[in-house]
Amino acid sequence: MLLCRFCWVLLELSKEVLKACWKSSLLAFEQIQMTDHFQLIATDVHSFARRGRLQTLHGNIETPIFMPVGTQGTVKGLTPKQLHEIDAQIILGNTYHLNLRPGSDLVRDFGGLHSFMGWNGSILTDSGGFQAFSLAKLSKISEGGISFQSHLDGSKVFLGPREVMSIQANLGSDIAMVIDECPPFPCEKQDCVKAVERTTRWARKCLEVADDIGFTASGRHVFAIAQGSTFEDLRRQSAEELSALEFSGYAIGGVSVGEPEPEMLHQVGVTIPFLPLEKPRYTMGLGTPPQMLKMIGLGVDMFDCVLPSRVARNGAFFTPFGMKNIRNAKFAKDPSPLVEGMDNYVCANFSRAYLRHLTVAKEILSCTLLTIHNLFFYLDLIKQARDHIESGDFSSWSREWIEKYESGDRSEN
Repeated sequence: MLLCRFCWVLLELSKEVLKACWKSSLLAFEQIQMTDHFQLIATDVHSFARRGRLQTLHGNIETPIFMPVGTQGTVKGLTPKQLHEIDAQIILGNTYHLNLRPGSDLVRDFGGLHSFMGWNGSILTDSGGFQAFSLAKLSKISEGGISFQSHLDGSKVFLGPREVMSIQANLGSDIAMVIDECPPFPCEKQDCVKAVERTTRWARKCLEVADDIGFTASGRHVFAIAQGSTFEDLRRQSAEELSALEFSGYAIGGVSVGEPEPEMLHQVGVTIPFLPLEKPRYTMGLGTPPQMLKMIGLGVDMFDCVLPSRVARNGAFFTPFGMKNIRNAKFAKDPSPLVEGMDNYVCANFSRAYLRHLTVAKEILSCTLLTIHNLFFYLDLIKQARDHIESGDFSSWSREWIEKYESGDRSEN
């Protein structure tokens, strides 16, 4: 009967994992947990979805939450004011990129990243560890950290626990991620064992450095990153080792790196039961709207993804019936908004015909307007998820929403 909860995400979790999930769910439902920075407000009876609130120096974050990606100190195409208007609560920056350009010392001298980019909401910064995966040809991993050859000018860069925590302190991040080793997919198990063990050692060192430089004492948070690739025992080992350390939150890394979607969802599902119930859980670097709803159902609280802004620059926009492309000739004379009844600036003011014209003419405004729409779509979907968790019908609502999105609608195609 319990497996039915997960049939809609095509997961077949082990008996041991299911027991752990069930135990976590009962604890969450029967006794709302609170730490000094994260509060569980409600849980879903028919899944492991959670409604929470994460406190940061720049305001409370209502979870589940989606974080627009601002890798280099900007969400491409949007101003901070436009981000506030679509109700973005927190954005993501990147340690590796911002340290290369303009440099974290310069950002610090301008009062930190918030002041430098004119954003007064919360900021989470990734550590740069993922760049060892994405820039594998330009990086080398050792016990001390990761050596890079800059993709900009070829200069040498080194990121270890002390470096990434010091850089993020310069940036003034509300949430700093530890440096981790992200194994590729597929990988040999013995290589993954080394990556998991090294990730734990680096995480412990990051905490020590954060204490030394006063990062945590200032009210900022440090999140660990669980690894393990597709090996369930290593996922559990990583989660348990990191949970024994006093981090403010925990991320699930090393997913969506080339593995099939069912495998990705499975690894998220087998990791969560071994993460602390009373701390926020963050799945890094994904996903599509259905993927986010499925992972919320597994107990994930936080997401980031470049997809909504990246596809906007290629003319794609999201609807409740799937993703469409405004370049399609059928939109040339279409007076309709991108999504009928959606309460955002773009849908309230512009037709599909106009947006298609801008996109075909390669006007910069098309990228801005489609990005506003796509990010609003993501943030609005997550807000709906929060509301349905509180109202107690998240499971049925999300299942129906996913079915509609994935099946599409003939009138919209």
